[in-house]
Amino acid sequence: MKYVILVGDGMPDTPLKELGGKTPLEVADTANMDLIASFGTCGMANFVPSNLPPGSDVANLSIFGYDPKKYYTGRGPFEAASMGVELEEGDVAFRCNLVNIADGIMDDYSAGHISSAEAKKIIAELNSSLADENVRFYPGISYRHLCVIKNGPRLVKCTPPHDITGKDSSSHMPKGNGASLIKEIMSKALPVLSRSAVNKKRIASGNKPASSIWLWGQGIKPSMPTYAEKFAISGSVITAVDLIKGIGVYAGLDVINVPGATGYLDTNYKGKAEYALRSLKVKDFVLVHVESPDETGHNGDIKGKIKAIEDFDRLVVGTMLEGLKRYKDYRILVTADHPTPLAIKTHSRGSVPFAMFGSGIEKGPIKKFSEKDIARSPLVIDRGFELASKLFKKGL
Repeated sequence: MKYVILVGDGMPDTPLKELGGKTPLEVADTANMDLIASFGTCGMANFVPSNLPPGSDVANLSIFGYDPKKYYTGRGPFEAASMGVELEEGDVAFRCNLVNIADGIMDDYSAGHISSAEAKKIIAELNSSLADENVRFYPGISYRHLCVIKNGPRLVKCTPPHDITGKDSSSHMPKGNGASLIKEIMSKALPVLSRSAVNKKRIASGNKPASSIWLWGQGIKPSMPTYAEKFAISGSVITAVDLIKGIGVYAGLDVINVPGATGYLDTNYKGKAEYALRSLKVKDFVLVHVESPDETGHNGDIKGKIKAIEDFDRLVVGTMLEGLKRYKDYRILVTADHPTPLAIKTHSRGSVPFAMFGSGIEKGPIKKFSEKDIARSPLVIDRGFELASKLFKKGL
């Protein structure tokens, strides 16, 4: 049996007047997801427990089949694992965004989706000026990076920058125990970024500079069983996002890096699916994660989100369905992790639609993969982390 999970990050939304009271999922051409919904079983799953924030870290940990209440220690450690950064006892890993703050307003949580090559040079400049025996920066992808602090403040309250787009950044600075240290690091980075040759070049070419760093999502190294131990299967994960790669590392899965995978609208959708099919020749399972619906949601980009959903459906879901025809027995699960409504430009709580199709999965009455249609299904998985077990073991 072969198993596939396809994740369209942040796909669900709310009805929009610009779309005639429909959501991007409802108006998008999603022929392949509709096929899976039509010939499989659909339901709603809640991947975020009520006592945890509705972030991609918590939600995707659930999608992988791990109870966040038991295994979640923060986002940073997963990103560290993806980068090959070994956390020691006492180390606290923070997500470090390169952001653009203009006149005190969080103008862009991604510094204009700065390129990885540019960002790497900036992170090197930060290390040269600020790093010491207690603080170190590590380059990631695009605007997403890492700051590890020895004996750092784990309980400091930090706000994700994508939650405050267009808002006064000073009102959302770190608070509580240890906040002074984090604010000091962020403040010391300002002159480094101001004199950065990369930023000067971006400004000259009309692009947004990385005017500040933003630390958040901190945590310590988690302890969790691998897929071989938990589900007795082998597998791989494909994504452009360090967070998802890191979950895969802790899960004992192979992390496959696909050329051209950017985490945005220009990502190599079809390449992800092709590499996933290649992996299935030797593995039992593969998870393919696509970030672009979430990114366009954060940007408030209606047309972009519809395009991201359609490209995910056509180039990822469609390619996977065609390639899986070679196998007699397989199961495929298509889902989102959380809503990223365009109206609020950030994550929200709530159950999300999923559809499962393949060997041993009964056909249900739903015909379209959308929030409204699948909400009519009586199947609701309140503890979303249990959905993976249903995929791998007994089915729905």
